[in-house]
Amino acid sequence: MNEAKLIDHTLLKPETTREQIDKLIEEAKKYQFKSVCINPAHVQYAAKKLKDSDVVVCTVIGFPLGASTTSVKAYETKDAINHGASEIDMVINVGALKDERYDEVQKDIEAVVAAANGKTVKVIIETILLSDDEKVKACELSEAAGAKFVKTSTGFAGGGATPEDVKLMKDTVGNCLEVKASGGVRNLDDFNQMIHAGATRIGASAGVQILQGLESKSDY
Repeated sequence: MNEAKLIDHTLLKPETTREQIDKLIEEAKKYQFKSVCINPAHVQYAAKKLKDSDVVVCTVIGFPLGASTTSVKAYETKDAINHGASEIDMVINVGALKDERYDEVQKDIEAVVAAANGKTVKVIIETILLSDDEKVKACELSEAAGAKFVKTSTGFAGGGATPEDVKLMKDTVGNCLEVKASGGVRNLDDFNQMIHAGATRIGASAGVQILQGLESKSDY
């Protein structure tokens, strides 16, 4: 297993500078991560820097609240893809889910999937804000809407990925969707727990530390 290809090397802080994006890109190329996961404002720049690389650009839509209108999320998705994004991580309308306005939630996701035009869409359900029943429902709606992944967290609502949530999500979607664990995955032990629970992608700002932990373990 190539662990590096399971990692979206992530930097989503609002104060992120161009120098920090350059560092993220160089690390991603060096370690051969699956993607850099960055805010939309950095997509065009990163795509140009990575054009001769296997590393793709992942960006976030409706981030971090999920409370943008559906048309705005769809436009944001098209814009990001036009600028070179290959993967889209969108935040669901959490309030609509809690209101049981399931049709709205599904249509919100469907609009992003349609705008992505075949590109990978991951649906951030923000597990810290949901009951287990709501997590299951969010996964079911994501599957019905044609997404490829369900993802645990933005990292901005407190909490983050837990093995229990990843397992619940994977048990819900089975082989129909993949699960991305994101938020609080800081070291090799965290990484291994998420993979064991069923995640096939990890979103982490600590990707380098995770791989260094793997390298040091293999030295023994």
